[in-house]
Amino acid sequence: MPRQFVMLMTDTTRRDMLGCYGDGRMKTPNLDRLADEGIRFDCAYTTQPVCGPARSGIFTGTFPHSNGVVTNCVPLGDNVKTLGQRLRDNGVRTAYIGKWHLDGGDYFGLGRCPDGWDPEYWFDMHNYLEEMSDEDRMRSRKSETAFDPTWDETMCYAHRATDRALDYIRVHRNEDFFLVLSFDEPHGPCVCPPPFNTMYEGFSFDDDPVFHDDLSNKPMMQRLWAGDALFEDPANLRKSSVMLSLFLGCNSYADYEFGRVIDEIDSIIPDATVLYTSDHGDMLGAHRLQTKNAVFYKEICNIPLLVRSGRNGVHCVDGNPVSHIDIAPTVLEFFSIPVPRLLEGKSLLAEIRDPSVRTNEYVFTEFTRYEVDHDGFGGLQMMRGVTDGRMKLSINLLDTDELYDTEKDPSECVNLIDSEEYASIRDSLHDVLIRHMDETRDLYRGYQWLVRPWRKGVAPSWNNSGMTRQRENEEYEPRQWDYDTGLPMENAVRGKKLYDDKK
Repeated sequence: MPRQFVMLMTDTTRRDMLGCYGDGRMKTPNLDRLADEGIRFDCAYTTQPVCGPARSGIFTGTFPHSNGVVTNCVPLGDNVKTLGQRLRDNGVRTAYIGKWHLDGGDYFGLGRCPDGWDPEYWFDMHNYLEEMSDEDRMRSRKSETAFDPTWDETMCYAHRATDRALDYIRVHRNEDFFLVLSFDEPHGPCVCPPPFNTMYEGFSFDDDPVFHDDLSNKPMMQRLWAGDALFEDPANLRKSSVMLSLFLGCNSYADYEFGRVIDEIDSIIPDATVLYTSDHGDMLGAHRLQTKNAVFYKEICNIPLLVRSGRNGVHCVDGNPVSHIDIAPTVLEFFSIPVPRLLEGKSLLAEIRDPSVRTNEYVFTEFTRYEVDHDGFGGLQMMRGVTDGRMKLSINLLDTDELYDTEKDPSECVNLIDSEEYASIRDSLHDVLIRHMDETRDLYRGYQWLVRPWRKGVAPSWNNSGMTRQRENEEYEPRQWDYDTGLPMENAVRGKKLYDDKK
């Protein structure tokens, strides 16, 4: 039987924008069906809540700080290999259709298929715009086009990408393959056809403490980000607007297009594994904030993740912490390819087959910069975060740190960073985070992350952990050489030789 894995992806879908996550007002019947027939992960996290860095974690299996895509519009390095390359080099067909955001180009991409993927099916947003007249290009970037009677679904990016995905499935139905279908929708400008363009007229979020957070015990960056909303009536932060209506409608439109793919899978390759996720969410007024940036809040970091393993897969809700960083090793193991030591996540395949298995004790999220092309969005914002599924610690290097108990405070409004009651838990998570930064060779690691105002009994050290940590990318590179011997290193991680011990 062929082994087939289809990955569906949206841009900027919050977890609570899927009906299966609890809000019945959200019309996402096709993704809800995936959840009903598979596993709904409730504690899944992005590696960084910005498009490019998030996608770098998914498709390389390494964190943004490791692969270099620490902000939008920065390309992957030549020695950073993607999931497509690793699968192709092991005899598995691969195709990527839709938004990529990893080639270092502008928002739309370069229009060129990267190595590792089938160029016949490549279709990024640059290619989409090339199909149009200049007039239609401009229409495609205006929200009001959603109400233009001459703009139907066939004009939308998601529809044209879906057509290509359907063709790929039909042509390769009897072969092993890994297919990615990645929409820009529901990301702004949220252009979607009827009935989706008016489906959420009058929608407002329910009242919640998250809209009343005055950010008084939070980082200054969050207050600057909130701007005038810091003084806004909470009722106004959650109320209906045309843009909120279009955003949610566009999300339901994406679900409709996914339905076409899921129906085809059910019809001709019913044993395929199907995974759905989104790169990150959107604050949408929560904590008085909009869009995304350097925070660990659930609205942008705790992303939807659904996995259906064919006709005989497990059906359940999984509350264990998992991460986008785990997707690449999961796919490799699915195709019986050894998981390289370079990868920084863990395969979830055992947990997908038996949800009593807990793969991760902790998962991690980070932030370095929002957008290299823009002067705004706070500029440099160095954040590293860790969660065990309940407690969440954020170290904001240039600002106030945060700790939340999401069981007692699901809205993440009460910052416990200075709480003596939680000191031992906080310090334990801090130790885990520092160790993670060391073990993943975080480009930005150093004593500053350790020496925090609330952490007692630690002192800065010039040598930090005192280790040398070389890269092991030995599927594609020779074993790196030891600086002190000029010979291939014996151990990638070893004590650092100091030049002051002259004996």
